Amino acid sequence: MEDAQKKFLTLLAKEYPTAAAATEEIINLQAILKLPKPTEHFMSDLHGEYEAFTHILSNASGVIKEKVDRVLAPPNGNVSAAERAEFATLIYYPAQKLQEMKARQEDLNAWYRQTLMRLRDVCRVTESKYTRSFVRKRLPKRFAYIIDEMLHAHFEDHDKDGYYDRILSSIIDTGRADDFIIALSELIRRLSVYRLHIVGDLFDRGPRPDIILDELLAHHAVDVQWGNHDVEWMGAAAGSPVCIASVIHVALSYNNLEALEDGYGLNLRPLALFSEEVYKDTDVSAFRPRLMEGGEYSPVDLLRVARMHKAIAVMLCKLECAVVNRNPEFRMEDRALLERVNFTAQTVVVDGVEYRMRDCDFPTVDPAHPSRLTPGEQDVLDKLVQSFAESERLQRHVRFLYAKGSVYLIENNNLMFHGAIPMDESGEFAEITVDGITYSGRSWMEYCERMARQGYFAPAGSEARRRGQDFLWYLWCGRLSPIFGRDKMATFEKYFIGEDAAGVETKNPYYSYIESEDAAVAERTALKIFAEFGLDPERGHIINGHIPVRAKAGESPIKAGGRLIVIDGGFCKAYQGRTGIAGYTLVSSSHGLSLRSHGPFESIQKAISTNADILSSVDMFESHTQRICVEDTDTGARLRGRIEDLKRLVRAYADGTLTEQE
Repeated sequence: MEDAQKKFLTLLAKEYPTAAAATEEIINLQAILKLPKPTEHFMSDLHGEYEAFTHILSNASGVIKEKVDRVLAPPNGNVSAAERAEFATLIYYPAQKLQEMKARQEDLNAWYRQTLMRLRDVCRVTESKYTRSFVRKRLPKRFAYIIDEMLHAHFEDHDKDGYYDRILSSIIDTGRADDFIIALSELIRRLSVYRLHIVGDLFDRGPRPDIILDELLAHHAVDVQWGNHDVEWMGAAAGSPVCIASVIHVALSYNNLEALEDGYGLNLRPLALFSEEVYKDTDVSAFRPRLMEGGEYSPVDLLRVARMHKAIAVMLCKLECAVVNRNPEFRMEDRALLERVNFTAQTVVVDGVEYRMRDCDFPTVDPAHPSRLTPGEQDVLDKLVQSFAESERLQRHVRFLYAKGSVYLIENNNLMFHGAIPMDESGEFAEITVDGITYSGRSWMEYCERMARQGYFAPAGSEARRRGQDFLWYLWCGRLSPIFGRDKMATFEKYFIGEDAAGVETKNPYYSYIESEDAAVAERTALKIFAEFGLDPERGHIINGHIPVRAKAGESPIKAGGRLIVIDGGFCKAYQGRTGIAGYTLVSSSHGLSLRSHGPFESIQKAISTNADILSSVDMFESHTQRICVEDTDTGARLRGRIEDLKRLVRAYADGTLTEQE
């Protein structure tokens, strides 16, 4: 036996010190391979809409309601639709719903018994695709033994009804019924979805991305494919002034100070004081924030926000010039627009066209050195950088994004990424040369991820850290960023020019090929991507977010003959007018793939008080004639590898290479 192999088996022997222990695990893993494939849940473009996210996470895009109906609806049960809806709400929000339901009961003990038994029955259906060992490891520790007995008790030696009656009486008599209802509800939610995939864009626009991140941190199995709004915040947390200015610009454009101040405790006072002093006599009409329906807005507050917005937008333009100028490999010289302004004529050339500026009132811009920060601007930015660095909650969330996130992920023949795989006009993968090395397709995606990590983890103050931070900004808005997928971010054009023609953001050719009306072109493009990433051409899928699907105009989220699924359907309220729905989610189960479109969600409080679930429609667009088992998944491949390792360990014990430790 080679030394490396023996060292590996010696380490494995610490976990399985006897042949019997290793053999028992082999039997367990082989049994798992034959179980139905666990459910995967895909979500995208959440954009801070924490209430809708929390609800869809709680109801697993309707999966839990389906299980409730399966157990309690005729012919298996005789529970009415209204009562089933209330029972499902109890599972989603047990702590909040319990008190309301208890207050209406004439015989509380009888209600407790009925509710606990119904929860047990739903839980049994939910856990059926897992081994008892898997379920036991996920039981709440306080009640693990009793819940295990409720779910798995055998009745060869005692009466079933009497046995359950004794358990229920003990739970109720000791005053723990509420705790058990909450614990069983949490277990159902946990077992309903094995893994959660977030295909980018947690931040910006919506009110509280921080609450979404807290939910994800508590989730048992989650991964994130970074969106451009995510890398913008990651760059800000890393200390990039240009990313910080961009984050604040986006927040102020939606009048969303709540995410910055309440969510992360970021101190915007230096910016507010600076803008009130420097921009008090400046035209800020173009910088008034977008207003969402139902909000209460004070004219004084809106003016204050507009001044802050213009102040940070000017700083952002200056900082972007600096980043572009020190990174010629970005090939974005044309985006240093503040340096291209003719301040005398008040014009600027964009994409070869000269435009009249609608706003050339720049109290902090020196026409001779337009991108140079004033001492006041530098002081504001220094304080903002410090505030972002000292936000413990933000840093914790961004470390989570790095730990659980990536530019792309391949799982069970699904290739997940947020934006695009950059292509050229001929439909080939775009080539990008950096430091003498040419990247394209998969290698470019992997280079982008390395640079994103470098921007946060390289030593503070190092050139590598600075380059990585600049690259995080490039991922946010660079023309060949796989996360952005457009030729430009037209911030300058929108606010300082105001003509639609100047602000056109052209999508990368990837989209015209993969979404082509010519089915052969779209399919050929998908298969090219499958080959690049090693996906099975018969079973593979590309799962995208980023570009909202205009469902109300008849656009389908399923493209390239079913090989591409776009799951950005307007989770963010700012997009719902265009999409006509309030988001897509995707569910992959042992039966197949189902795309679920969701209606608008009013509030968690209304859902609790009226049992108002999100109205969803389910399109089972790909079903399997035979249920997919664990052995057919990536997890199955890993388990088979583990089984082979354990078999080698058993042989090593048998031939005396290793000694069993009793």
